[in-house]
Parts: sequence; structure tokens; C-alpha cells
Amino acid sequence: MATREHKLYMISVVSEMLGIHPQTLRIYEREGFIKPKRSGGNTRLYSEEDVERLEMVLRLTRELGVNLAGVEVILSMREKMEQMQREMEEAIIELRGELEREIARREEARNALVPVRRITVKRGE
Repeated sequence: MATREHKLYMISVVSEMLGIHPQTLRIYEREGFIKPKRSGGNTRLYSEEDVERLEMVLRLTRELGVNLAGVEVILSMREKMEQMQREMEEAIIELRGELEREIARREEARNALVPVRRITVKRGE
């Protein structure tokens, strides 16, 4: 059974799902907003990710009145932010590992310490 992420839809299905003309999908592809896969017969095949991205484009244009140039800027900024988030998450994982190793090293050093009793020597008695 295919998972949601691996479903592919033909242009007619996506057009109906989103209530837009197939030509609009072709325009969005030409603008670089989506990059549908192609079948052996060169039919456009849209992934769930493509559909979600199209939904965002439609929200921006219909609900917020953003023009296509603005959509391009917004999508580009979003991609950069997502990339930065991935990089930050990787850095956090790396730092967490370093911190855990340092804690273990210090714990090992602390356990290696030998307790010393203090002896007081009095002079002259």
C-alpha cells in the first residue's frame, strides 16, 4: 500500500482537487513553483508535496492577494528558512552529543579522583 507521501496525481486530478484550470498548473510549473515528475508518456505526475505547495500558492494569491513575483519571493524565503532550520537541528544534535561526551569525561575524571584525608601536623609539640 502506498503511503500518502508517495501518491502521484495526474494534472486533471490536481486541477479538480484544487478547483483550478490545468493551464494554471502549467503556468505555475513554468514559474518554477512546482516541478512535477513525468511518466514514461511525458504525463505530469504531481506528488503530495506538489499539491501542498500549490495550495500555498493559491492561498497567497487568492486570500492574500500576492502576485506571482511575491509568491516566488515568499516560497524562496520559506525554503531558505526550512534549510536553516534543518541546519540548526543538525547543529543542536551535534552539540548535544559533544555535551554528553564532555559530561561523561568529567564524570569519569571525578570518579578517578582519590579521596585524600587531611592530616594536620603540629610543630613543636
